[in-house]
Amino acid sequence: MLENTHETAGHEHAHHAAAGATHPATWATAARATLHCLTGCAIGEVLGMVVGTALGWGNLPTTLLAIVLAFFFGYSLTLRGVLTAGVGLRAAVRVALAADTVSIAVMELIDNGTIAVWPAAMDAHLVDLLFWVSLGISLVLAFLVTTPVNRWMIGRGKGHAVAHQYHH
Repeated sequence: MLENTHETAGHEHAHHAAAGATHPATWATAARATLHCLTGCAIGEVLGMVVGTALGWGNLPTTLLAIVLAFFFGYSLTLRGVLTAGVGLRAAVRVALAADTVSIAVMELIDNGTIAVWPAAMDAHLVDLLFWVSLGISLVLAFLVTTPVNRWMIGRGKGHAVAHQYHH
């Protein structure tokens, strides 16, 4: 289990020690957590789609690359913040996995599911407006679906609540 108290830069952050303790789970908190996660997902998704499309890869390898990169960049953004707070790499990786895995997975399911069912979106090229419109709308839908998931998780001390103690 992760440490519930963390000292850094002269500030002490005390947090709920009881297992299953609830945390403030406002819509604003959930939206901020989701936007943080969405940033990493969007970077990975766009980069994966751009690279796969530019290299002429088929839909499956392009989608798989986009998903892998979405997780990579999503975790990387959290890792950066936690490492900056002075946490060791091993503990920081555990925090990132606990904070972002469900959020990124839900986003990827919604984002890629939207693209998969959108007529002709899977075959759109980088120069096609459909490529960018479908990708943009799929990310907005991913945000809308993932925000309530994150709110529920934060309220139970899970997901982004795990990383919150390291934010400044």
